[in-house]
Amino acid sequence: MSSAPSVPAAMPASGPADRTGSSPRPARLTRTTAFFVVLTVALVVAGLAAAGSGQLAIPFPQVVGSFLHHLGIDVGPMPTHPRGDDTLWTVRFPRVAMAMVVGAALAVAGTLMQGVFGNPLAEPSVVGVSAGAAVGAAAAIVFSLGFAGDWTTAVCAFVGGLFTTLVVYALARADGRTEVVTLVLTGIAVNAVAGALLAMLMFLGDTQAREQIVFWQLGSLNGSRWQYVGVVAPLALVGVVCALACARSLDLLSLGERSARHLGVNVEALRIFLIVVVALLTAAAVSFCGIVAFVGLIVPHLVRMVTGPGHRALLPASMLAGALVLVVADLGARTLVAYADLPLGMLTSLVGGPFFFWLLRRTRRSSGGWA
Repeated sequence: MSSAPSVPAAMPASGPADRTGSSPRPARLTRTTAFFVVLTVALVVAGLAAAGSGQLAIPFPQVVGSFLHHLGIDVGPMPTHPRGDDTLWTVRFPRVAMAMVVGAALAVAGTLMQGVFGNPLAEPSVVGVSAGAAVGAAAAIVFSLGFAGDWTTAVCAFVGGLFTTLVVYALARADGRTEVVTLVLTGIAVNAVAGALLAMLMFLGDTQAREQIVFWQLGSLNGSRWQYVGVVAPLALVGVVCALACARSLDLLSLGERSARHLGVNVEALRIFLIVVVALLTAAAVSFCGIVAFVGLIVPHLVRMVTGPGHRALLPASMLAGALVLVVADLGARTLVAYADLPLGMLTSLVGGPFFFWLLRRTRRSSGGWA
């Protein structure tokens, strides 16, 4: 395997920038730093604005005042509505927090899958990992499993997601590489099998179980509570920390398997470990919120346009951007139609579906076919 493509990145001095004494790295670093600042500020503002929006509208300054008050800082006005503060901390803030955690988990999972498979089309919902995790969660609902208390649904979702990810990994690789057509067809097959299993579980379950399974398929943050956030957040945090720890190895893997091995990376061990991390993140995302599609596909691509392909910047930026995207999407789900809570998965699919089609055609054109 030729190492020529990696030379410009490793030796920027060979270009005109060397003759002028400048380097593109400071400009890229400044742009990335500004991007992180913008994402962080936008996430905070969007979260507070989303908390104040809904049937009971609470002005933004009062939301900020309530938030600071509960942090021990008595600055700003408190909500004037008698139920305003209680609504914020019982209903709105838990939902916003869940949106941030789920969005971050899905975006990081999508970034990892694209790095592991070396394919821009890899994403938990596209290749069926989310559906597999939902089958595990649905099985826990139908059969009333409770072996792990509040963690039972998340554990079953993790097992389902892990099994599905391993199947996809085994079937999508051929001759040491992952083909686009194999990955897409594998995802279609896995989603079909998962859909059949969900239908069977709906047939076996009672009315309440059927309603919960429909909830999984549509995806929603309705009913989010602090105790649910307390279950999902630790799983997502562990997954994100593991992903960040493997950022350098992912950068080396992007050079090619042979080059990565020569640089000391145990490629198969890395892939298996990251597959487990993806399953953990996906389980955290779907355990209480159901299937929310395409976040892990769209966010890494948009972020990569700003930060570049380096995972040490791409992973944390995707985490922030995924949280921001889902907070805004959930705000739309709650407010686009009066007195209605639209399925969150429906909104993300409406945007993500056309984006996936565009990306598929772009990948086909750039590769000269389906190879």
